[in-house]
Amino acid sequence: MAVEIKEIKPTKSEITRFVEFGIDFYKGNKYFVPSLVMDDVNTLLPSANPAFEFCEAQSFMAYRDGKPVGRITGIINRAVNERTGVPTLRFGFIEFIDDNEVVDALMDAVENWGRSKGMKRIVGPMGFTDMDHEGMLTYGFDEIGTMATIYNYPYYPGHMERRGMEKEAGWVEFRMEVPDACPEKIVRIADIVTRRYGLKVPTFKSRGELAKKYGHELFELINEAYDKLYGYSPLTPKQIDHYIDQYLKILKLKDVCVITDKEDKLVGVGISIPSFSKALQASRGRIFPTGWYHLLKAYLGKNDCVDLLLVAIKPEYQSRGVNALLFSNLIPAYIKSGYKFAESNPELEDNSNVQNQWQYFERRQHRRRQAYAKDL
Repeated sequence: MAVEIKEIKPTKSEITRFVEFGIDFYKGNKYFVPSLVMDDVNTLLPSANPAFEFCEAQSFMAYRDGKPVGRITGIINRAVNERTGVPTLRFGFIEFIDDNEVVDALMDAVENWGRSKGMKRIVGPMGFTDMDHEGMLTYGFDEIGTMATIYNYPYYPGHMERRGMEKEAGWVEFRMEVPDACPEKIVRIADIVTRRYGLKVPTFKSRGELAKKYGHELFELINEAYDKLYGYSPLTPKQIDHYIDQYLKILKLKDVCVITDKEDKLVGVGISIPSFSKALQASRGRIFPTGWYHLLKAYLGKNDCVDLLLVAIKPEYQSRGVNALLFSNLIPAYIKSGYKFAESNPELEDNSNVQNQWQYFERRQHRRRQAYAKDL
């Protein structure tokens, strides 16, 4: 039967069905890690996501014989388009069965929507901002993902290429072994940069203290450090408030390192969290009725893997060894927590500064992903 495309209305009930399809689609797949349903719903709800101040979006579902067989979201980030001067449509939240007709119906729907808005180019998978998932998996399909990454079936990239899309950006990921002790060279470099620049590593009594003292400055540092990276969308004050409330207050302080200068100004930050991959798989992205137990166990219980969410260094301190000071503090904390492995999460393949910081660790590059683009 023919494929039917339906526009998703921006209501909580319709968006929830859209999000849940993306989880049910991978039922039984041991490598797929779902997001929390409520997180994805809030990302797509205009009333819950402050990115809608400068973005607009439209989601579509594909049906055949009344059954859902695919989904996609078109996103227009006006802030990034103004920075680049190119009216670009992003696509994300894409899932589809291995069927040309389904893929074409979904892509045609989102491309036609973009053209109606004056867009001249399409790229994806991308989110509203860099805080969202991005990059289609092209290598590492037999590796369990992380809560910060997209999983997709191996047939996805072939359909993008069939549609005339070409690689625009690439990301790599590494799985590293946590050493038994902090590498001597890291300790030595950390000592040098501490004395040379008068750097400090403050401690905090609570997450609330961290958020109050450095919350806004931390995200402003991210804006500054990531400004030149591919597709970066600067965080607005409302977004910063949103992420402070959503993320900083649930971090484990021992998995976070903050570096300041002589005037207590932030110059670097490293944020990591215990891996929630297995917990999210067990909960299928749902907190109730029992998902909360799996998530709490991953957070408070024994966990052998830590996810490195982000490292941000003030531009004038980059390539000066400040990363060594971060890891000279984080590695002992990782060892004490019992972590055996660390996931780097996606980093741009041409960002040598980031990848150089892993040179002192036993590691393997286990996943690769990319964004596809074409003119409309």
